[in-house]
Parts: sequence; C-alpha cells; structure tokens
Amino acid sequence: MRDVNAYIVFAKVVELGGFTAAAAALGESKSAVSKQIARLEDDLGVRLLNRTTRRMSLTEAGAAFNERCIRIAETVEEARLAATQLQQAPSGVLRVNAPLSYGVRHIAPVLPDFMARYPDLTVEMTVIDRRVDLIEEGLDLAIRIGRLEDSSLVARRLLTCRRMVVAAPTYLAAAPPIETPQDLANHNCLTYAYLNAGRTWRFSSDPGAHNGEFDLRVEGSLTSNNGDVLLDAVRAGLGLAWLPDFFCQEEIARGDLTVVLEEYEAEPIGVYAVFPHARHLSTKVRVFIDFLAELLPNRA
Repeated sequence: MRDVNAYIVFAKVVELGGFTAAAAALGESKSAVSKQIARLEDDLGVRLLNRTTRRMSLTEAGAAFNERCIRIAETVEEARLAATQLQQAPSGVLRVNAPLSYGVRHIAPVLPDFMARYPDLTVEMTVIDRRVDLIEEGLDLAIRIGRLEDSSLVARRLLTCRRMVVAAPTYLAAAPPIETPQDLANHNCLTYAYLNAGRTWRFSSDPGAHNGEFDLRVEGSLTSNNGDVLLDAVRAGLGLAWLPDFFCQEEIARGDLTVVLEEYEAEPIGVYAVFPHARHLSTKVRVFIDFLAELLPNRA
C-alpha cells in the first residue's frame, strides 16, 4: 500500500477540483501529483478519477474512497496540531457557557486555578439556563448536562452523576407512602424545564436492577428552568424533585432532604463539554476541557 501522503494528496485533488490547484496548495509539481494518483490507482486496482482534457470527476469507487481519505487527512492534521500545540502556551480569549447553577457551583470555583495555570488566557464565561447556539454566539465550548440532542457538535463526557428523587422530611411525613415509582402519581413532582426528558422520569424496572428501564410520566405544580429554584422548593416541602447528586448531596448529608426510591436506581446523567468541531481544536479549548475532566469528578 502507498504511504498515507498519497491519500492526503488524493483528498486535496478532489477538494480543489484538479491537479494544478492541488499541486499549488501542496507545494508540489502538477506531474508529481498526477503520478501519485496514478500509482495509487495501480495499488488499489481501481480507477478513482475520470479524467479528460476539460474536466475531472470521481468514479463511484473514487467517491467512497475520498470519504475515507478526508478522515485520514483530518486525523493527520489533528495529530500534527496536538504535537505542535503542546509547545505553545494557550493564549487569547476563551468563551465558555454553562448552565447557571452548575456553572456557579462547579465551574466558577475552579476558574482561578485554571487561569493561574494559564496566565496568558482571558476567560469570558456566561451562565444561563437555556441551550445556546455556539456558532451564532461565538462560543468556544459549552457545558451541557443530560441527554445530548443529535447535532453537529462534538462532545466529551467529563463525568457521570447519579440522579435521585428527593423530598424534605416534612413533605414525606404528611404525604402518601412511596414504595414504587408508580406511587409518584399521588405526589407533587417538581420538574426541570430544560431537561430533554421533561416530565418523564426513568427508573430501573426492579429494585437493584441495572437494565430493564422504564419511563414514568409525572405531574406537579412547579416547573423551572433553574435547578436551585427546584432545590429551594423541595427544601420548603412543596414536593419531590429528580435532581443530580451535585445539587443536593450536602442537603442529604445534613438531613434536610431524604432520598426516596433509591433502590430503583434512576437513570444517571452525563456532564459534557461540547464544541463545534474536533478538527483544528485550539490549544485553549483543549487544555480547558482536560482541566475540567481532571478536576470535576473530584467535585461531584
């Protein structure tokens, strides 16, 4: 098989629509590029390009092959950047977005350490409980919690959190008993507006089971787009909420909140860093994601 450079040359020829343009972009002669493509076709035993004096087009095999060549070229470029960027100190402005409560509780406290480690960086951090468009708002990355929607964004999981149904002891003392998830139909269930699942809570089908999950529709008198609003309402005895452990572990430890249905193991959630694309990922974004992946699990 020909070396990987021939695949990169082929992808460039297709991208730019001809040997002359590809040769100029690659800093090679047109004849050298043409010979590499010819040798590549010989090695593969297939024609990749239909060539005439006026135009060039991909064969069916060439189109399929080009898709893989593009990935190879991108991977090689990412490897080169990863190696060279290690020698460069991150600098410039890093624009980050996070959900309000999580950003205040978990991202903001570690920012001073991050900025001390990378003094040439300036951070612009916004916290808001709505899904933002990274491209439209000029953001480098965002922190997302829960099930991710299908999109063109690239995601890296930073940690996995437990999700639990909690209530104040005063609420539980006056409310009907809760022995199975179905008993939640008789309770005021407070819900998070921006959670993809909405009013649907997911549990394992049997106590202690790790599979056989089922969804349960709940109803309640309060829906909010902010986790702290729900937490305050639960502490006040208004009802139950399905909260990540990073919201309520201190309250549980103090006895202000009680976990119910713990044996049914509610669906865990992921905390992710999402960014527009992996190709040409800047040093400043890479080091921030690595920093969060190192520290956040210890704060969960």
